Formats: sequence, structure tokens, C-alpha cells
Amino acid sequence: MVFVIDGPAGAGKSTTARRLAEQLGALYLDTGAMYRACTLRALRDGVDLSDPAALAETVERARVELVPNAEGTQVLLDGEDVSAAIRTPEVTRAIHHLANCPEVRERLVAQQRALARASERSVVAEGRDLASVVFPDAEVKVYLDASVEERARRRQRDLGPAAPPFDELLAEIRARDERDRSRSVGPLVRVPEAVAVDTSSLSPAEVLERLHALATAAQNRCARET
Repeated sequence: MVFVIDGPAGAGKSTTARRLAEQLGALYLDTGAMYRACTLRALRDGVDLSDPAALAETVERARVELVPNAEGTQVLLDGEDVSAAIRTPEVTRAIHHLANCPEVRERLVAQQRALARASERSVVAEGRDLASVVFPDAEVKVYLDASVEERARRRQRDLGPAAPPFDELLAEIRARDERDRSRSVGPLVRVPEAVAVDTSSLSPAEVLERLHALATAAQNRCARET
């Protein structure tokens, strides 16, 4: 079974997907971490972020591994643990250059599909274009969302004392939403068959409960069909 969760930044995708995968004993596939790791490699190498060929070459060179651990997933870039380094504001500001690049997306989508095919377990994946592009035949498709104000508050809590002013975060998230929804390749979109869940006023436990029920129903359907 492939269970995909799409949605904008700050909607709760990562936390929910990771915990759901743990409950199901499934592979957790954080597609955003793959883009972030490649972005970090490009920044470290001084790659011209406006050069599609150079970005594609960076993705080809980078060896990104997602290793499950007690905290969720350890992200390795060429053997180095970059789980924290890929979450910095610098990477967040630059990631759209790779996310908007067709040559990069083609390569990373192929890698994501290969990881799912190789898994002997169910897969829980989260990202922006999973239901529409990467896994259009997924058994379960969910679109998580939350108000932009709530997503800015969550981001501010995550960043702690280092967080910029709330209005600055709000503007940054709105700009990112616009970039994600308007890009020409793999835009953020809710497919018609996706179950929409607004997490604005829900606790993480409540969101997880709803998605676990969807997964259980899908597993039961798959069992009946085999």
C-alpha cells in the first residue's frame, strides 16, 4: 500500500507521516528532505542556482539516504548526517530553485519511485506533488492544510528564539505557497480524489487518528481484493 500526504509547508505533513509510518510499520519517505539535501549540496558546492544543467548534475552526484531512527528519519548526504543542516533558513530560501527545475524533479521523482518499488513494506510518503505526479496510483491520497496564520505560528514555535518576526514569517510562507502552486512542473495541488484534512484546530494526535483510520480501511480493501 502506498499512502501519500500532500500539502503546503507547516500543515503537519512530516510529523503525521512519520508517526503514521511507525504505527503501520511502513517505510517513511520524506521527499522534501531529498530536495533539501540536494539544495544543501548545491549551496556548499557554489553551484549556480539558475543553471538547470548544473543543478541536475548536482543531483546526479549527491548520494542521499533516508535512514529510519528513533526520532524519525536521519538524512545522510554523501555519508554525512545533515538532518539539521537541511532545515536552516538558507536552505529553505534556496530550495525553490531545485523544486522548480524540471531536470531536477525528473531525477528525484525517479529516485522516489525506485525507493517505493524496492520496499517490501507499505510506504507512507509526504510532499507537494505525490498524488498528482509521483504516485498517481496510490491507494490513499490525503491533502493536509492549515490556515497560513496557524502555519506561521507553528514555524515560529519550531524556530524558537531565533525566529524572525511573525509578520516576516507570514509573508515568507505566503510567498512560498505562491511559488509552490504556480510552478510549471509538479505544482502543489489537491487532486479531486484526495481526502482533505484541515489541521488548523486539530492536535497532532487527532490528525494521526483520522489518517490511521483511512490507512486501516485501505488495508482492509487490499486484503479483500487479493
